[in-house]
Amino acid sequence: MPKTISAYAAGLKVLESYGVKQAYGYPAGSVNSLMHALDQEKNHLKFIQVRHEQVAALAASANAKLTGTICVCFGSAGPGAANLVNGLYDAKADHSPVLALIGQVGNAAMNYDCFQEFPESPIFANIAQYDRIVMTPQSLPHVINEAVKQAYKNRGVSVVVVPNNFGYMQIPDLRYSTHSKSMDRPSVEPKATTEDVKNFLKMVKEAKRPVMHVGRGIHGNGDLVVKLSKKLQIPVCIDGLAKGLVDPHYEGYLGCANRAASKPADEAIPTSDLLIVIGGNFAFANFYSSYPYKYVQVDNDKSELGKHHRLDLGIWSDAGDFLKKALKMSTPAKPSPYFQALVKDNQNWHQYMHHIQTMSTKRLHTQQLYYWLNKTADPKTIYAIDTGNNIIDTFRYLNLYHHKWTISALYATMGYRLPATMAATLNYPKHPAIGLLGDGALSMVIQDLVTLHKYHLPVISIVTSNHDLGFIMGEQEDAPMKFFGLHLQDINFAGVAKNMGVDGVTIDKPSQIPGALKQAYASVRHGQPFLIDARVVDERALPVEDIRMGYKNGQLTETVAPTYRQDKENGGHYTLRQFFDEYDGQMLKPFAYFLKQTK
Repeated sequence: MPKTISAYAAGLKVLESYGVKQAYGYPAGSVNSLMHALDQEKNHLKFIQVRHEQVAALAASANAKLTGTICVCFGSAGPGAANLVNGLYDAKADHSPVLALIGQVGNAAMNYDCFQEFPESPIFANIAQYDRIVMTPQSLPHVINEAVKQAYKNRGVSVVVVPNNFGYMQIPDLRYSTHSKSMDRPSVEPKATTEDVKNFLKMVKEAKRPVMHVGRGIHGNGDLVVKLSKKLQIPVCIDGLAKGLVDPHYEGYLGCANRAASKPADEAIPTSDLLIVIGGNFAFANFYSSYPYKYVQVDNDKSELGKHHRLDLGIWSDAGDFLKKALKMSTPAKPSPYFQALVKDNQNWHQYMHHIQTMSTKRLHTQQLYYWLNKTADPKTIYAIDTGNNIIDTFRYLNLYHHKWTISALYATMGYRLPATMAATLNYPKHPAIGLLGDGALSMVIQDLVTLHKYHLPVISIVTSNHDLGFIMGEQEDAPMKFFGLHLQDINFAGVAKNMGVDGVTIDKPSQIPGALKQAYASVRHGQPFLIDARVVDERALPVEDIRMGYKNGQLTETVAPTYRQDKENGGHYTLRQFFDEYDGQMLKPFAYFLKQTK
């Protein structure tokens, strides 16, 4: 008699053939056949029981971002499926290959408005590019195989809805996967033509104030970015996802632009006459739409070219190939006063950054935590960053050079950090994992602290508790309104963590940081998670996005946005000097000061 296997077990073997190692989810009646199959395959595929399906989807998304390989999450019919939506939107927005397996009532009960029976495919219509209902037990592993291939092809989400009874049924025990080693080879990337590079170099030569803005699409070519920057005297800004790819010690590296940004980067882009975007789609281009620079974009995805800004030159090419050819075909530029002015501006900014991280204070400030992390964290540390003020602080203060790290980037959901550190530790057990999040973000997924304890995941969680939605406070500060709805009721996070089996400590003074980190590092060395509840000052970091650049009578002007603190008790017109001083920036100087020095 031919050998048989349950349909869902056959489907899981397909996933195993593609290298899937974890499945995140929460048990329910409509996924019991999946649970049975996970039990059968437990030596090859690890089930991670989370306490909310949102966490399952976020963990799967983070897993895919960190490893580059597909990951799986699942939820029940009805509420479980709905709870997955938030995390799956994150995977869609950040182009992470994720497969969601969705429970459904048995096929005989379908279309009878049975308990928890809903038409689930429409729920995911705007999320998944592959969204199928399994129609027969025999087709279950085939549909899963197709879903995996489509998730890789589309760099996004696939959804498979499975009637529960189908998963139990026996089907022939055959190889249903079509995976082969050739599928693991990198895709062939487009290459820049000689004409492309010549046109680019002509525009650079004609420009007086060129600026590069690079994204994560440069991959491991940060050294080539630096070489081209030096050769052509072009300063380098990055979007947030490129942090860690360019040497932060390079003098021409200005950091991130826009809101989670540095002052020099936000002064460079508006004053440039040629903006060169490489390997990033410049999602915040509309904030700079009033500035008259020419725009060049290099990307390996045709659909990204010109998506956010009118193109003067679009080049469909892999970033590395373009950079190599531009280096080979270019000649060194003469020393640029604009470049040198931005270098000095950048040095001034870094002096300020060091000052506010090391200044003597009685109360704890967030940037002081980052200072000690840079001094003490293991070089192999993987960081997970939650949405909110910690993104601004990370992009400004944290050294991510050569570190793996992850955020919810374009979708920017709160609650991402905790599931992301789960994924980091499960996939890279020899690398410490540190999560940085605010009190608002942790409260959204706090129940899954117990998951860290259950699976002995040695994660360090650092909660910056300011009892406020600080990131939104910054937006309301610049809006025509009074502050409203932002205060967060205090939670003793260290106490909650201890009740869930996670050791923790509360600190509120800078002097307590080294001791707290020492405790945390000792805990994770023993394979246990640890939480630091850091009671930080509720304050806004210097909002460089409120700096306005322009030209008047041929002279560069730098002012404070009229919307800054409008309609607030401490509002009114701020001079640039008053603005800097408000944030302990007495040493800061406007970009025009350095530009005059270099002429």
